[in-house]
Amino acid sequence: MSVRGIRKTQIGIVVSDKMQKTVVVKVSHLVKHSEYNKFIKRSVKYKAHDELNSCKIGDRVQIVETRPQSKEKHWAVKKILDRTI
Repeated sequence: MSVRGIRKTQIGIVVSDKMQKTVVVKVSHLVKHSEYNKFIKRSVKYKAHDELNSCKIGDRVQIVETRPQSKEKHWAVKKILDRTI
């Protein structure tokens, strides 16, 4: 029996759904500037596997880290938290 480690999860917003079975998810977080003590918003875009092609632009989704699906795709959509109308 193999024990799999805890997988990383992120919550972000879908910014592109033009690829087949793939969405681009933008994950934002705040970073505190060391000198000025001001919070700066930073974001990272991840390509995530969407097996059912159910995500649309603007949806808030939870993604989970998986084995590499392709050169740039290492995440998969776990669930859709909020849908856009």
